Amino acid sequence: MSKIAEEPDLRNQSGLSGIKRLAGLSLGALGVVFGDIGTSPLYAVRECFHGEYGIPITQVNVLGVLSLLVWALLLIVSLKYLTFIMKADNDGEGGILALTALIIMQSKKQGYERWLLVVIGLFGAALLYGDGMITPAISVLSAVEGVQIIAPAFRELVIPVTIAVLVALFFFQHHGTARVGALFGPIIFVWFVVIGLLGLAEIIRYPQILQAILPWYGISFLLSNHLQGFMVLGAVFLSVTGAEALYADMGHFGKRPIRLTWVLLVLPALLLNYFGQGALLLAFPEQSHHPFYGLVPSWAMIPMVVLSTSATIIASQALITGVFSLTQQAMQLGYLPRLTVTHTSDKHIGQIYVPAANWSLMVATISLVAGFGSSSKLAAAYGVAVTATMLISTILFYYVARDLWKWNKIALNVLIGFFAIIDLSFFGASATKLFQGAWFPLAIGLFIFTLMLTWKQGRSLLLQQLKDRTLTIDEFLQSLSLQQPHRVQGQAVYLTANPDVVPVAMLHNLRHNKIMHSEVALFHFSTERVPRVPDGRKVEVTKLGNGVFKVVARYGFLEYPNIHQVISLANRQGLSFRPEAISFFLSREKIVTGLKSKMILWRKKLFALMSLNALSATAYYDLPPGQVIEIGVLVQI
Repeated sequence: MSKIAEEPDLRNQSGLSGIKRLAGLSLGALGVVFGDIGTSPLYAVRECFHGEYGIPITQVNVLGVLSLLVWALLLIVSLKYLTFIMKADNDGEGGILALTALIIMQSKKQGYERWLLVVIGLFGAALLYGDGMITPAISVLSAVEGVQIIAPAFRELVIPVTIAVLVALFFFQHHGTARVGALFGPIIFVWFVVIGLLGLAEIIRYPQILQAILPWYGISFLLSNHLQGFMVLGAVFLSVTGAEALYADMGHFGKRPIRLTWVLLVLPALLLNYFGQGALLLAFPEQSHHPFYGLVPSWAMIPMVVLSTSATIIASQALITGVFSLTQQAMQLGYLPRLTVTHTSDKHIGQIYVPAANWSLMVATISLVAGFGSSSKLAAAYGVAVTATMLISTILFYYVARDLWKWNKIALNVLIGFFAIIDLSFFGASATKLFQGAWFPLAIGLFIFTLMLTWKQGRSLLLQQLKDRTLTIDEFLQSLSLQQPHRVQGQAVYLTANPDVVPVAMLHNLRHNKIMHSEVALFHFSTERVPRVPDGRKVEVTKLGNGVFKVVARYGFLEYPNIHQVISLANRQGLSFRPEAISFFLSREKIVTGLKSKMILWRKKLFALMSLNALSATAYYDLPPGQVIEIGVLVQI
């Protein structure tokens, strides 16, 4: 998604207009950024006492668990992400791929260490796909399960209703979020106010529950319960599973609105609700099967289930949109093949729809609901991928702070060591649920990671093969001066993956048709390691002579290449091409395996399959189909 606002925009506004702007951004952040972490009360406390490793409900255990929940929110969200990690922005953008790109772009590291950092960052990004599959499933299912509390006879309808909601959610995606975006913030605002008030009502009945804010209760709980207490950390972590989204969505709203919204509304509402659930469990231990709905008066159950379902749909929508953005970033950085990307808004370039990602998520999410059957069982699969991603973010942040910001090494090592202990503790606790379902997001992450590395390495081998079969631009221009081919009147554009060599399609055209257009432009699209490139630096035109031009178009990894924009910008620099008169020449590679290389055979076949199903350059760059000529090229890798 595109940046709706940056920090300078807020600082330069004053008075009432600045306050209104900040309030609007904060309300928007509620709907996009906080949906995931805001719906965690539906299942986090329940899993501590009623889940796979649930502990007995005693006053000491309840206070201990609540203390761990409170300090998880304060240390992971407030301190780690909002105070430190969000300092590492890439031109205002956040997220693990943006952080990885920041390291690649600015770090002087070479060789093995740099390669390792890139691989770690990619694996963290791949794990988010597993999270993107589980979050809609567990969120919507946990909300719909409120139906069986209202009417136990409807228990059999929980799974069908959940699947119906998810199907509707994914089928809606092609319309984009713009049409309902204005509703997201207000609904989530109501959600936080309601869950805060529900918790407050129970706290008033049992105010002693507030003593759980003391960290000693959490430490004592872990020391007293040993292994079982450690395993409960996996359920405690469910309360902060949306923290990574705060960083990933930083570019949408800016740091200040996110931090302000967290401090003034989200954190207080979450704490009140968690304390309220704890107070309820001390008074009514039998409510452990669903303490969240235990806070709700019987007369309000139906509207609360509707509100919960709406909130979880919004939380799911935000994560699905995040997967779309992540897919686009990976494509732009060269780690995934070209896929169809549809822009769903004429105002915000970041509001996109990726059909392949959408339908894959839908099939996986519905399969999870049908296979696990309850949100409690799904919770066992939840967390391990997010904890791994958080640990990776900590590692990457260390290198940014050490190498780019030159922070004091002793202070930095203490800070990162403290965060690493927390991350490793939660990761270890979540990993204990490996055979209860936690293997699933790890398997999905490993699969996506393999696809990314295979595509990157395969494209490198492919480009090397094409380079060996063509000429450099200098060699080609020298050959033109020695023997001029027959020139025909017209304008031709050849797309090239390497700006320093002549495209194979051009050499094949000369070899077989013996002609060359009077005006020829070699177009190269380069993805920079920044989110966006300003129009003033986006296009560079070089006149090579003999009617030949080289055009390099630079796009950020959050932008979508546009041939019409490139031609328009290039014409301002003297190209003088008319879009309706251009003939576009493309190479269509047919890949076969055979050469000895570092890539093993099964990965070569996987790369060939990915290439076969990749979106054509005609569709990806929005070329006019009636003006495109494709020339086949057989390539061995």
